[in-house]
Amino acid sequence: MKQWSILLVFLSLSLSLSAQQGYEKDVFVSSTGDSLPYRMIRPEPMKAGKKYPLVLFLHGAGERGNDNERQLTHGGQMFLNPVNREKYPAFVLVPQCPAGSYWAYTERPKSLFPADMPAGQEMSSLIRTLKQLLDTYLVMPEVDKKRIYIVGLSMGAMGTYDLVVRYPEIFAAAVPICGSVNPDRLPAAKEVKFRIFHGDADDVVTVEGSREAYKALKAAGAKVEYIEFPGCNHGSWNPAFNYPGFMEWLFKQKK
Repeated sequence: MKQWSILLVFLSLSLSLSAQQGYEKDVFVSSTGDSLPYRMIRPEPMKAGKKYPLVLFLHGAGERGNDNERQLTHGGQMFLNPVNREKYPAFVLVPQCPAGSYWAYTERPKSLFPADMPAGQEMSSLIRTLKQLLDTYLVMPEVDKKRIYIVGLSMGAMGTYDLVVRYPEIFAAAVPICGSVNPDRLPAAKEVKFRIFHGDADDVVTVEGSREAYKALKAAGAKVEYIEFPGCNHGSWNPAFNYPGFMEWLFKQKK
């Protein structure tokens, strides 16, 4: 049993190190002095005069910290897959939320049921810093402003909803996975294309978070798809990342 435990730890460390390879490591400092660690990959290879899409990837609560590594745990490998890099060359930004903080809110909402989620609030300082980080890439001539995408898991899906509601003019597509949002906020993002994923057995973030988001976006006239995984608990990012055409759908979206 002890040998198996050591082996599992070794495999976990190996996967973490593997996910880090290929990602540049940096720390962004905002205009107010707030710092945000992040990882980034560039299109490979980059061709002079060509524009490339950009993906902003927001991790979940379990990957918070300041090691600038843990945020690559879920989904980091997906963007390093050499086939994906060849077919879908892109800038990929993966910031890390500080321990104890929350992407879209100053603290974890007391209830994650959609009707109980905040209907609107002042922008969190973390989202403000995150937006400034994104802005530094949006001004790059190599970035295609018509193909800016955001993907978020759980807490990161809540950050995804928050950003697209605040800045719908920026994002061509959003992929919130096992998240929640007050549906009253979503008509503001009706011009963004959505693909929403959730497990119907989720006991961390209620599946109603995605069901109500889908209904609100549909009613607002948005182009939205909803994929629900029967019997799947909170880790619905695994079947979502393996869903047929996940990358193809994302990278064909344009403003």
